[in-house]
Amino acid sequence: MPNFCAAPNCTRKSTQSDLAFFRFPRDPERCRIWVENCRRADLEAKTSDQLNKHYRLCAKHFDPAMVCKTSPYRTVLKDTAIPTIFDLTSHLKNPHTRHRKRIKELTEEDIRKIKERRLASSIDQIASKKDAVEDSTTTNEDEPQLSTEEKAFREYLRSLFEAVVMLGKQSIPLMPLKASETELKPNNFQALLDYRMNAGDEALKKRFEATAVNSEYLSVTQQSQLLDVCENTVREEMLMEVRESRFFSLVTGDLVEFANEKHLPLFLRFVNQQNVLREEFLDFVPFDGDEPALVERLEAQLTDRWGLSMEDCRGQAHKATGISTTKMKAVAVLLMEKYPLALHMPCSHMALNVHLTNSLPFPNVQVVMETLRRIGAFFQTQSTQDELKKAISTHYQKNEEKGAALKQACSPGWTEEHNVFDVLLDMLPPLLLCMDNIRDNEEGKFAASVVADGYSIAETLADFEIVVTIVILKNVLTFTRAFGRNLQGETLDVFFAANSLTAVLHSLNEVNDNIDVYHEFWYEEAVSVATVIEIPVKVPRLFLRKQRAADVGEIQAEPYFKEYVTMPVIHGIMQEVEDMFSETNLKALKCLSLVPAVMGQMKFNTTEENYADVYRNDLPNPDTLPAELHCWRIKWKHRGKEVLSTLPVLKLEDSKSDTASGRLQAYLDSMPPQQWNKSLAMLNVNTHVKHDLDVMVDKYCRLYPEDDTEVDAESEEVAEEDAGMK
Repeated sequence: MPNFCAAPNCTRKSTQSDLAFFRFPRDPERCRIWVENCRRADLEAKTSDQLNKHYRLCAKHFDPAMVCKTSPYRTVLKDTAIPTIFDLTSHLKNPHTRHRKRIKELTEEDIRKIKERRLASSIDQIASKKDAVEDSTTTNEDEPQLSTEEKAFREYLRSLFEAVVMLGKQSIPLMPLKASETELKPNNFQALLDYRMNAGDEALKKRFEATAVNSEYLSVTQQSQLLDVCENTVREEMLMEVRESRFFSLVTGDLVEFANEKHLPLFLRFVNQQNVLREEFLDFVPFDGDEPALVERLEAQLTDRWGLSMEDCRGQAHKATGISTTKMKAVAVLLMEKYPLALHMPCSHMALNVHLTNSLPFPNVQVVMETLRRIGAFFQTQSTQDELKKAISTHYQKNEEKGAALKQACSPGWTEEHNVFDVLLDMLPPLLLCMDNIRDNEEGKFAASVVADGYSIAETLADFEIVVTIVILKNVLTFTRAFGRNLQGETLDVFFAANSLTAVLHSLNEVNDNIDVYHEFWYEEAVSVATVIEIPVKVPRLFLRKQRAADVGEIQAEPYFKEYVTMPVIHGIMQEVEDMFSETNLKALKCLSLVPAVMGQMKFNTTEENYADVYRNDLPNPDTLPAELHCWRIKWKHRGKEVLSTLPVLKLEDSKSDTASGRLQAYLDSMPPQQWNKSLAMLNVNTHVKHDLDVMVDKYCRLYPEDDTEVDAESEEVAEEDAGMK
C-alpha cells in the first residue's frame, strides 16, 4: 500500500512523490506533540503504537535541518525532530468540501498551553544550536582529519570492493577449478586485481607494488571479510524495504550444499512502496538439527539479526523435495502454531501438482520426482533435445499430429508444469527410444558421462512399479490440475480457485469411495503402457524378497499395486490438499473479494466482512470495517483495479526466469558445486539492488581497523609458514 500523509490539507502519497515519509514516534510524549501540531482531533484517542503502525507524515512538514540523508537511498529524522510546517487554512477557501482529516478548533486554553510549550521549546532549540555551533567548532579544531595514509587506504578498499562486486555480478568464482592438485592456477580475485593495476589503478599499485610476485595479495581471512561486508550491505538495503512495508511472507527453496553442509535458501516476499509485489533472496540458513531447532534458527534470523517481527509474517511456502519434504512440513506446522497468520501455502513459482507430489513421502513417488529432475537437466543441451525430437518423430510417424503436439509440450521446463505426468506418460516410449539411441552412440557425439546418465534414467523408467506410479499420479492429479492452474493465474482466478476447492475434494472423495473401480481402469492403462515399451508386469523384487523371508503366500500384481501405490497416493493427495487449504487459508484467499476486479465480476454482491476477520487485528479501526467496505464498494462500482498481497500463492509480475529463485538457480547452474560461494551468490542474485561502495568502505573500516587487519594477515601468514615447515 502507498503511504499517505496524515497532515491536514496535505494530499501527498508515496507513489506520487520521491519525498520521504516518517512514522509517528513510539515515544508517547513525542507522539503527543506530533499529534498536537497536526491539529488532527481524530488522532488524539489513538495510542502511540497505533499511530506508529498506521500513520505517516511526509518530509514537507519538518524543518529541512531535521531531515538527514544517511545514504543516497535512505532518509531519516533526527531524534528530536518535531513537525512544525502545516497548512491549516486552505480548506477554508472551499467550506462545502468534506474533509476526512478534520482540523481541531483550538480553545483559548489550548492556545495558551501551546505558546508556553513553544516558548520552552524555542529556548531549548537556542541552547541546542549554541551547543551545536560549539560542537562543530570543537570538531573542526580538535577532531583529526583523515591522514594521507587513511585516504589512500579507503581508496584501496574501494577498489577491492569494486572487484568483489564485479566477481559476484559476473558469476566468477574466487578460485578456478584445477584438473589436479599439482596444477597451479592463479586466484581469480588476484588475477582481477592484477588486471586493474595494469589498467592504471593507482590505489592498488601503491598497496601491492612491493609484494612478491608469487605471493597472495590478500589472505583468505581478508577476502572473507570483504565478502561479508558486501553481502551484509546488499542485504540491509533490501531489509529496509521489507521493514517499510511491514508485512511479509517467508519462502524457502530447495537445499543447497556448501562445504558438505546443507543450507536452506531464504526468500522474503513483500509489497514495496511502489506497490510492486517483490520476492527477494536474503540468505542461506543451515539445515542441520531437528524441526524445533530449525524453527528457532529461522526466528532468530528474522527477528534478532534482521529486526523484523514474526507477528507481521502473513504466509510461508517451502519448495522442499526428497527427504527434506517431511521436515519442512513439520517446520510449517510449528511456525503456524506460534504465529497463526503465517499461513502455509504453495508457492506461486511451483505448479501445485508438482508441490503435492513432492509432499508424498513414498519411495516410489520420490524416485519418480528425482527422475523428472534428472530428465529436466539431461535435456538442457541442444544435442540431447534434438535426439529426443528425432525419437518422437520415429515413434509417432503414423500420428504426426500427436508427435508435433508432444514436441511442443516437451519444451524446456516441461518437467515442472501442471500436466507433467500426462506429458511424461505420452513421452515414455520415445523417451526410452531416445535413451537407447544415446547409449548406442553410433556417431560418437555424446560424452561417456551423458551416455551413462541416459542409461541410468532409462533403467529407472523401464520398471513396472515406476510406470504404475506415473499412471496413478497422472489420473489422481487430473482432479487438481485446473485448480492448480487457477492458483497461479490472475487475482480473479485465485479467488475462484478458493471457491472451487469443495468440488475438488468432492471429486477426490468420490474416487476414494470407488477405489476398486478406478484402480482397475488405471492398472489396465499401466499394463497397456508396459506392453508398448516391452517391460514385464511384475511385483517389485524387493517386496518379493521380503515376502519370501516372512513366508507369506504369493500376492498378485494388481492387488499389490492397489494396496501399495493407488491407495497411498489418493489418501496422501487428499490429506495434503486439506492441510494446505485449511479453513483459515481459504478465508485469507477469499479476502481477494476485496479486489475491485473481483467485486465487479461478482456484481458487488460479496460478504467480505466474514473473510476479513482473519486480518482484523491488522486494521487501524476494526469496528468501522462494515462502513469502510460499503464506501469501498461504492468507490469501485464503476472501476476496476488490481491490488497486491504478500501471500506466497499469488503470482509475481516478473517472468519465471527473472524471479529471485530463478536467478539463484541460474547461479548454481553456472558453475560446479565446489566453486559455489554464499556471499557471491547473494551478490549475483541481487545485482538489481543499489549498493554504495562508500558505505561498504565505512562499514569495513568500523569492523576491521587497518592495524587489526594487518595483524590478522601476518598471523595467518606465520601460521601457513609453520604448517609448511612441519
